[in-house]
Amino acid sequence: MATAAIDSSTSPYLLVRRLVELSGRIQSSLSKAPPEPSSPVSVKSMITSLLSLPDPGGSASRHQILSLVKHFTLAVSILVSSRSSEHNLLNWIPQNLADVAGTCFSDVAMAYVQCFGNENSKKLGELGLDSITLGNAERLTIELWMEVFPELKDQIKESSIDKEDDITAASAAVPVGYAVVAAYQFRWFATQVDYPCIGKLCKLVIPCGLTALDHWSPEVKRQGVISLTHLGKRVTAAELGFYPDAILDACCHNLVAADEIWDTVVEMSAVFVSSTQQNNPRSPWFEKLLNEMLSHLERQPRNKERRCAWLKFIEPLLNAAGLVVLAHFRRIFPLLFLWMHADDDETVLLVLERTYTILRLTWIRNTPFVGRLVDELVALYKEAALRIGREEIRSHILKLFVLLQQSRGSQLEASWNKHRTDPDISDLISSFSDMSITA
Repeated sequence: MATAAIDSSTSPYLLVRRLVELSGRIQSSLSKAPPEPSSPVSVKSMITSLLSLPDPGGSASRHQILSLVKHFTLAVSILVSSRSSEHNLLNWIPQNLADVAGTCFSDVAMAYVQCFGNENSKKLGELGLDSITLGNAERLTIELWMEVFPELKDQIKESSIDKEDDITAASAAVPVGYAVVAAYQFRWFATQVDYPCIGKLCKLVIPCGLTALDHWSPEVKRQGVISLTHLGKRVTAAELGFYPDAILDACCHNLVAADEIWDTVVEMSAVFVSSTQQNNPRSPWFEKLLNEMLSHLERQPRNKERRCAWLKFIEPLLNAAGLVVLAHFRRIFPLLFLWMHADDDETVLLVLERTYTILRLTWIRNTPFVGRLVDELVALYKEAALRIGREEIRSHILKLFVLLQQSRGSQLEASWNKHRTDPDISDLISSFSDMSITA
């Protein structure tokens, strides 16, 4: 159902009336939603409480109205977050209810800016932002960040534990569900703002994100990781100020925290180390992160989800590290050789892509792996005959041989000689018909 347009001269009184009307609309939809699963934390009650806006009277101040808007938006953030959640605290929320909440928030943001545009512009100006370049939703969201993030940080911290604490005891004192909901709310707020203005707001986002990463719950951690990754992809190293070391340290600690968050932490690690250490390839952070990642991969080398996530997201780290990757060949190549023959084409293609990256960056200098690599690629070329992705796999293998020819011609020729008469790779041999290695 479309919302009615709001006149450009919206008064505080009309804004409050609109807030109450839209809150009622969401509550009406909420009352028709399916029952939520039994839990120590009732999300439906939380939403209802946030939407039960008190009447501030006809002479409400801007501060009072902003408080109403904040509570309304906190409710919206829970409902809209359900779109990206499978957690039982949120997965009962129907899509249409999340859609209604999102539409109502856009309506409130427009009304708020129409009513308090000058005051909002001044607030954003204090943060170094030009409100003219921002949409209504971003303008309202950023102003709310200053109040919401400290509150959400405290809610997440309430059920966290110190090293000597017991998780069960902490959960009994404050159910972890509150931290889970707060983490989802944080993610929603953090991802509403984009480049370039988010770079000026790092000091507002990062403390809450690091608190989420420090929590014991994988679900809380995951929302913190996703939020900080959103930030990391849109800011410069200079804008991060003194936070890079703290963020990269959190990455190291969380790489082995839980399998549920491995994929997101690998991506976050690659994003932040590549953006903050790109001008310092000898940074100890490359060594620390690669060692943690490789150790985790070596523990379960046949774990498909683990290896695919690493192969998918590691590219920025490899590009930033450059020749430093050579120091890790003894650990990387055995894994690549194993994964080349995995049952699934996804793994095989990712391995070939990352192998190409490594060869391009290092020209496979001073390494005994050239001969083994040629043997494994030839074996894979034969295996590909029975794979669905046969043509794509063989195309990647040919590209790797071309790069090997360019970088290690003499070594490649010596390794290739034992395969040049193999009838099972006649197509591959013919592809090199004009190259010196077949002479």
